[in-house]
Amino acid sequence: MPYRAPVRDLRFILEHVAGFARVAATPRFAEATPELADAILAEAGRIATDVIAPLNRAGDLNAARLENGAVVSSPGFAEGYRALAEGGWVGIAARPEHGGMGLPISLALAVDDMLSGACLALQLKPLLSKGQIEALEHHASDAMKALYLPKLTSGEWSGTMNLTEPQAGSDVGALRTKAEPLGDGTHAISGQKIFITWGDSDLVANVCHMVLARLPGAPEGTKGISLFMVPKFIPDAEGRPGARNSLRAVSLEHKLGIHGSPTCVMEYDGAKGWLVGEANKGMAAMFTMMNNARLSVGVQGVGVAEAALQQALAHAMERHQGATPLSAGGPILDHADVRRMLAAMRAEVFAARSIALSCAVAIDMARATGNPDWQARAALLTPIAKAHGTDIGCEVAHLGMQVQGGMGYIEETGAAQFARDVRITAIYEGTNGIQAMDLVGRKMADGGEAAFRLIDEVQRGAEAARTRYPDLAGEVWQASEALREATEALVAQPLNDRFAGAVPYLRAFARVLGGDAHLKAALADSDRLALARVMIRRILPEHAALLAQVREGAEGLYAVRPEDLAG
Repeated sequence: MPYRAPVRDLRFILEHVAGFARVAATPRFAEATPELADAILAEAGRIATDVIAPLNRAGDLNAARLENGAVVSSPGFAEGYRALAEGGWVGIAARPEHGGMGLPISLALAVDDMLSGACLALQLKPLLSKGQIEALEHHASDAMKALYLPKLTSGEWSGTMNLTEPQAGSDVGALRTKAEPLGDGTHAISGQKIFITWGDSDLVANVCHMVLARLPGAPEGTKGISLFMVPKFIPDAEGRPGARNSLRAVSLEHKLGIHGSPTCVMEYDGAKGWLVGEANKGMAAMFTMMNNARLSVGVQGVGVAEAALQQALAHAMERHQGATPLSAGGPILDHADVRRMLAAMRAEVFAARSIALSCAVAIDMARATGNPDWQARAALLTPIAKAHGTDIGCEVAHLGMQVQGGMGYIEETGAAQFARDVRITAIYEGTNGIQAMDLVGRKMADGGEAAFRLIDEVQRGAEAARTRYPDLAGEVWQASEALREATEALVAQPLNDRFAGAVPYLRAFARVLGGDAHLKAALADSDRLALARVMIRRILPEHAALLAQVREGAEGLYAVRPEDLAG
């Protein structure tokens, strides 16, 4: 079955679960009326379904390649990207003064969800540009904004993020790329960067690289890193692509998935670059870009899960095999175990999507109001949305293969592509283990206050739901109370003990938030009660086993010797 953008589910979650109406009620986003939001979702859904989704298989079978030092894109990607750029989708959340729509992140994220389900490899290109736009809006000089933002916002140029080096992955502070002042306000950038998504492209007139590098005499570690704008073509006096800069893609990585997205090894050989923000403050600027990308990566997982679910459901409805309680020789959907898998897949996708959109609403409210409580909630939910959304993407993609049996394992069906493509989402933009450590570390630096406020809100919702659904409301309340107690214990632990239980803690938190989302959905629409029961009665109980791990600390892990691991 061809991919169909989940416009209805996105609209429902924004309205009944994530509370998007609060965003539209602020002066900053007053133009984001229900009518405009519906129009945005409908048109983005049409493009995702009709224009972008047909490119997904071609990108997998005909990977981007490097010819004569330049990337050649997969068939149809040029037309697909042009549709996104000309439709204004690259600049959906960018500021109007530079040509953007100025719409809430909530709507931009919903669009990312649909485009990711349609073709993850192509969606990555505007995603990186969106992150670069936000970083420049916050940290660049007025002159740099005037030169780059209109071109990036229109999609005429595109952006990249250059952090990783062969010896410096998650430890960004170990990078060695150098920036030598040239005496005219520019710098010569020299070094090698790896894993650069869309590091070169034949879809745009210029590729603008944001590169982390060290100035002479800079402090060691992350405190000595600066950020530079290093374009492929140096803009001329009129702002058009001019002389070729001293940089190139020297090779493309051979990857498990997302074959249509060129992942480049980039070589900078004295390339001309311009400082973005203050010297030695590059990590703050780059984190602006990364935080934007982390939430978008979370819905990449959700989007691919949606596509995998749609395909598995179509197979289960069409494949007839064996007698079932409902019919003899009926569709395999009527087998209890197949129904279990598909129900869990749909419940998981709904929950992960709800968490991501709730995070986006918190970001929008923080921007619109400046309220520190909204800022803290957005910060708390970002690692949960990224890690859980991508974990669920991987799990649902594999369940989709399981539903289809042997046919799911055959490449021609495309089911395996979902599993291959989505696997990277749990790794890039900060591995999910790092996201979990961020949650229990930095995000608990307030003693857990933001977490407790969110738990309070879940419990108030459960109390209000007791009159209609006492059994489900009671289970959500009890799970949230267990999460509160575990959080109290967590914040009292030494940091490394927190890290030892970070991943199960994040997943348990996501389970509680998922139960809350499904309870809200059932209250708003009784037709969603059956899926709410699947989430709350079958999946939410995992929280107890997960939270038991949180209290164990790190000692038992370090008691396992290397020779024990060797077997």
